[in-house]
Amino acid sequence: MKPWYYFVFILILSCSDTKKVVKVTTKIPNNVSLNGKLFTALFQQRAAEYRALCLQGYNIARLSINNYTPKTNFPKAIITDIDETILDNSPYAVQQAYNGKEYDAPSWYNWTSKASADTMPGAASFLAFVASKNVEVFYVTNRLDNETTSTLKNLQNFNLPNADEAHFFPKTNTSSKEARRNKILQTHEVILLMGDNLADLHILFDKKTEQERKTNVDVLSAEFGSRYIVFPNANYGDWESSLYKYNYTLTQAQKDSIIKLNLRIK
Repeated sequence: MKPWYYFVFILILSCSDTKKVVKVTTKIPNNVSLNGKLFTALFQQRAAEYRALCLQGYNIARLSINNYTPKTNFPKAIITDIDETILDNSPYAVQQAYNGKEYDAPSWYNWTSKASADTMPGAASFLAFVASKNVEVFYVTNRLDNETTSTLKNLQNFNLPNADEAHFFPKTNTSSKEARRNKILQTHEVILLMGDNLADLHILFDKKTEQERKTNVDVLSAEFGSRYIVFPNANYGDWESSLYKYNYTLTQAQKDSIIKLNLRIK
């Protein structure tokens, strides 16, 4: 009997649009992770619910901008993450799963160098709306400086506003985005922040434990849906890394064991 994840991958391919991610001639190797990366990529690529959640996030962001009362004479801006907030990288996740891997730097740089990621549902129209309101867009990402050219090309392929080096803030010496956010706040009045990871929004979520993350969500609860807009990403993020206590050296078998220990069962 073929393993379940073989059929999940075949389903991804059979449901896909004309742009195929990979051409499969053999079954997925047995070392493909069982932790659900294929299944979460399937949800991201095919579920109408995922599309609805993205559109819901952008619609709420529109309302926040329309209802915003300026507090200073600074130029107005929004701060947005890129990956799984503006650009959809699920084809990369599928390719890695097919190769029996998760994220690794060389394959990621190869992916971003192609500048071929699609936008998330509603992203381009939302950012066009932002620009129409004379609000600048700052892209604060943990992509690296050497990914600047290809990333800007990817954004420019969709005519996204402010896709230039002046509005692009890649990772330098730390994954924390606090210093980069503060630099923008020195010159602009930021209306809202968007991301798929809570650390995209506030320093309270930088490398915090699972419980601290939940507690701090409650502390900032009034900000979600107004100043903070969160997009769904079940494939990766600090929600997962916090389970592993941010130990990035764990093997997949060790990760799978931790996942099983953290699941509730009736």
